[in-house]
Amino acid sequence: MRVALHSVLKEGQESGYEQTHATVPEDLLAALRRAGITDWRIWRSGRHLFHLVDCEDFAAAMAALDEDPANQRWQGFIGAYVDHFEDTGGCPAESERMALGEVWQLSAQAKAAERG
Repeated sequence: MRVALHSVLKEGQESGYEQTHATVPEDLLAALRRAGITDWRIWRSGRHLFHLVDCEDFAAAMAALDEDPANQRWQGFIGAYVDHFEDTGGCPAESERMALGEVWQLSAQAKAAERG
């Protein structure tokens, strides 16, 4: 599955955040893989970060990461840069409230048009 997220940096932390992500700790990479995450991309516009996460099961991955010591250390460290993740509302599980809802996809519309 692919999940999009939106977070916001603390004021003035843009360059520090990017420098921190130049190379993340190896134990964090291992934790992400153990949780079933195969890729995680981040784009920045000003203080706004947009994440695209490829994983087997996002809710399960977030639950596993919550318990992982490597991720707990990383969250303690990266919290100096990140103000918050946007809450999209509507779902009781926190991981589901973080996920952005997809609005439109070119390939899906094209396939539907081909089917008539």
